[in-house]
Amino acid sequence: MKRRQTLQLLASLGLAPLTSGLLAQTKPRVEVWKDPQCGCCADWVVHLKANGFLVHVNDTGNAAARTRLGMPEKLGSCHTAQVGGYAIEGHVPAREIQRLLKERPAAIGLAVPGMPVGSPGMDAPLYGGRKDPFDVLLVRRDGLTQVYQAYNRT
Repeated sequence: MKRRQTLQLLASLGLAPLTSGLLAQTKPRVEVWKDPQCGCCADWVVHLKANGFLVHVNDTGNAAARTRLGMPEKLGSCHTAQVGGYAIEGHVPAREIQRLLKERPAAIGLAVPGMPVGSPGMDAPLYGGRKDPFDVLLVRRDGLTQVYQAYNRT
């Protein structure tokens, strides 16, 4: 176990190659529920994959998954995911998911309510580079939220 952790650390620093089998073991697996016709959800999945996540997509809608994972409806967005025992709602940047998995707070998960333009998946060329401010919320087990990370605030 110690050897694998050392190899992973070295690889993360770009100092040692990893075999594809070991690399696959180190990538967090994300399960996503979305509408099969949603383009921004598909773009968010591409964002996750580009940032080192293994993603499995369920094109079945996300309302049932959101409820099952305990994410409050008022925080809803167009897709719901689960990773490392946490619920992820909406266009949460991969960087914050990685931080969540590292810090492991006592929480339901993270949410970016709605569909803010400029968030991952909502940053396609058709938006003309627009970046609206948005917050990534940490959803505590009691259902209350706090800002985990603010984006595009001046």
